[in-house]
Amino acid sequence: MAVKIRLTRIGEKKVPLYRVVVADALTPRNGKAIDEIGTYDPNTEPSTIKIDAEKAKKWVANGAQPTNAVKKLFKLAGIN
Repeated sequence: MAVKIRLTRIGEKKVPLYRVVVADALTPRNGKAIDEIGTYDPNTEPSTIKIDAEKAKKWVANGAQPTNAVKKLFKLAGIN
């Protein structure tokens, strides 16, 4: 089972809001997630990024692969 750390879209039409979730790679974008580790709001200035660093590091250590967008968010949030 390949596990990914990726974004799930929530929010209204034309007002995106995202959750950073850990999910199986084969589940749909808004499908069932294993764990929720944060949120991302691109509508504010500057963008609001709230990620639980402990959970993120734990999942990466256990083999979860972050997507490119999530890698950028981790870098902005100071998680390596």
